Amino acid sequence: MRVRQLGGPQGEPHTMLKYILALPALLGTASIAHAADINLIDQLQEGGAAIVVTIGLSILFVAVTIERLLHLRARAVVPAGLADEARALWTSPDPATLHAVAHDSNSTLGRIIAYMAAQRSQPHAYVSSGAGDIASLELRHHQQKFYALSIVATVAPIVGLLGTVVGMIEAFNVIAYQEGMGNPALLAGGISKALINTAAGLAVALPALGMHHYFKHRLAFYSLELEKQVNALLREWFVPSAAVDTPNLHMVHHAH
Repeated sequence: MRVRQLGGPQGEPHTMLKYILALPALLGTASIAHAADINLIDQLQEGGAAIVVTIGLSILFVAVTIERLLHLRARAVVPAGLADEARALWTSPDPATLHAVAHDSNSTLGRIIAYMAAQRSQPHAYVSSGAGDIASLELRHHQQKFYALSIVATVAPIVGLLGTVVGMIEAFNVIAYQEGMGNPALLAGGISKALINTAAGLAVALPALGMHHYFKHRLAFYSLELEKQVNALLREWFVPSAAVDTPNLHMVHHAH
């Protein structure tokens, strides 16, 4: 019976009272958060030219990250199942089928397989060298596309530091020429510019550095898998001469 009274009409006013008392606190929190957002926008506007450069670097960071996330995938370097499909077609009486499958994959491994099929009468060393050149060129091309992230990670903190220095110079000028020590409000502009530039530079540089290392190791992983599959195909399709010690294809170092 007591349980029903607590959950019944006598308990409802207490619950409603709690909600009513909590409502001003919730509204106050929302107002503070809204004010903080407005202050942040104002500080960004007061950041000067350094903030404009930092925003430009952040746009570059986002654009490169999205492009690499969309295009630096396994299907662009070493698609799953392509090597097995090529093995099944290698002895096919119609070489055009293997060329079509390799071309349609639009990948580094596909272009290497197409090259190997076109050079099937050549010795192992010749084909291995040509396949290595193709892999090296394409892996460097992938690496070059996310090199901009390294530039952003290096330049953004320096730009933020420059903005900080400019802001502190303005703050000390206020102290020297406008008696800022007697009026702390006059120092707010210079100090705000100094702090917001430092924060903005680091906020852009840290994720850019993280994404650069992520793409770097992602490319290295694909390079290892590509090397293993190409070496396996070379050993199966092109028997190395016993008189010549032909090394395996190596390409991982191009991804670092």
